[in-house]
Formats: sequence, structure tokens, C-alpha cells
Amino acid sequence: MPRIRRLHTLLEHIESGRYRLGPHVARHMVQEGFLERDVLAALRWGRELAVYPEDARMLVLGYMLFGGRVKLPLHVVLEYAKPRWVDIVTAFIPERPHRVYSRARLAALLRYDGGKEELEWAGGENPPREAAG
Repeated sequence: MPRIRRLHTLLEHIESGRYRLGPHVARHMVQEGFLERDVLAALRWGRELAVYPEDARMLVLGYMLFGGRVKLPLHVVLEYAKPRWVDIVTAFIPERPHRVYSRARLAALLRYDGGKEELEWAGGENPPREAAG
């Protein structure tokens, strides 16, 4: 049976820059409007929801913070099959975040228009064709 890893040990690799954002993450970032820094912050302050040792994967629940007041949940799937390396397989806003937040708070979040950034690709690789267009 593969070794079970914990989030705090994977964070060491992520903080050292030994991670890669997969094309599925990039697609969700563009579609759902979050950034690489949001994914990293969610991991930094998140918690393990599920560990799948047979797949060397983990599901993490973290939060994105907007304007210092509004938090939105973010699920992140990590793969740790390679030694000393973490692949961020996907990240997404859960299907029903309105169960946690009132409609008024979600409306305020959707109107938020601060600090636009360019999408940066981790690992120095070019974006995959399917995410580039």
C-alpha cells in the first residue's frame, strides 16, 4: 500500500516551489475567476478533507479571502506520487457555496473587482494548448 502523506509535509514542497499547476486547475481559474495565489493560500490555511493513498492524492478544503471580509470555499486536489514534488491536479469552488453564504454576501463577492493579475504558469512551462485558447 502506498504511503499516506499529510498536508503539512506537502506544504514544504509547495512553499519551496516544487509544484505544478495542471491544465484542469488553469481551466477552473479562468472559468471561476480565482488566481494561483488563491489556490496557494487555500492550501496554506486549509485542511485535509480526504486522503486517497491508493492514488497518492488528497482533497483539501481551504478558503479564498476577498476584501478582508468575504471568504469563499475552495477545494483543491493534490497528487504526491513523485518524490519531493506536488501536482495540483484541480481546484474548484464547491457546487453549492450558497449553502454557506447568504445571497447578499455572494452578490458582493461577485461584484468585487480589485487587484487584477496576469495568469502565471508555475514551473516555467508554456500553458497547455487546451488552456491557452
